[in-house]
Amino acid sequence: MTRPLVQLQSRKGNPAETRTISQPASIEIELGEVLLSIDSFAFTANNVTYAMFGDAMNYWQFFPTGEPGWGMIPVWGFATVMASRVDGLAVGERFYGYLPMASQVIVQPGRVTPSGFVDAAEHRAGLPAVYNQYARCSTDPGYHAATEGQQMVLRPLFFTSFLIDDFLDDNQFFGAQRVVLSSASSKTAYGTAFCLSRRKDLAVVGITSPANLDFVRGLGCYDEVFTYDQVSELSATETTVYVDFSGNVALRRELHTHLGSALKYSASIGGTDWKHLGKVGELPGPRPTLFFAPSQIKKRIADWGNPALLGKLGAAWTDFMVPITRADQPWLRIVRATGLEASQAAMAEVVSGNAKPDEGHVLSL
Repeated sequence: MTRPLVQLQSRKGNPAETRTISQPASIEIELGEVLLSIDSFAFTANNVTYAMFGDAMNYWQFFPTGEPGWGMIPVWGFATVMASRVDGLAVGERFYGYLPMASQVIVQPGRVTPSGFVDAAEHRAGLPAVYNQYARCSTDPGYHAATEGQQMVLRPLFFTSFLIDDFLDDNQFFGAQRVVLSSASSKTAYGTAFCLSRRKDLAVVGITSPANLDFVRGLGCYDEVFTYDQVSELSATETTVYVDFSGNVALRRELHTHLGSALKYSASIGGTDWKHLGKVGELPGPRPTLFFAPSQIKKRIADWGNPALLGKLGAAWTDFMVPITRADQPWLRIVRATGLEASQAAMAEVVSGNAKPDEGHVLSL
């Protein structure tokens, strides 16, 4: 099948530097393979985290480019079957899952079921299973055509939010009375705040930039909101869990030093402030611990079983979509970009940190 191959690649360690690969390609798939045409995908601060932790957490291994120093940042989106040599997967069917920033991708489906399939490609065998699953839109209870954009932008982020909330609850919040979240306007952060806000006797505090202060306050899921230069105004006696979405080492040091023994747990989630990542060295209080969502998934599948986990997630997602899509003041507006130039511009806006917090970028190459 002849179709132009388009890839949007990023310099490893510097997601602000991108290049495009575009060439005519005659793609012949083999027995056991499926060619997916990538319709659209979201690009958020979460994808910047994928890029910055790409080597440490193997994100670059999902869609290798074969070019040293260059990779394709994984994204979440929808794709349509263009060609199939796998029983049970027909041309024209649509799937939701983990994709490269490209126009198409070849997968090797295994365990094909009515709900979808798993990419069983050899290079993905040792990677977290949650990223290898593709949901069939026609049977996915979480799929709604009218909210595809919201699903692409928020569904993978909200799964992480749900799991952070569940992890903290599973550990009795480490005895803390308060949870403080940095980068409070980021979508994973306010998804976490939404989940936490439904719990009694727990204060939820956000830290954000002055530019995003009104937006974060308007969400209604934070009890208090501070700007980054107001960290010293947080009560230093209230027992606290810190959930760090920014990765800013100076902020982490300031908060650890300010809270001292009142800080009971420090969780590192992402790197939205990717220019200020680095090694922070010895800190007062607990050592920052990287939260890895697949580990909590594995634990909860063992505790509850996969259907029960998905049921709890589905119920929380349904509740979360109410403020996200409310008619008078939705938390999220979908902004679409089509073509390489427009997609690169949207990507650059997110990477630079200049994207508006109430916008979700959906790209189509």
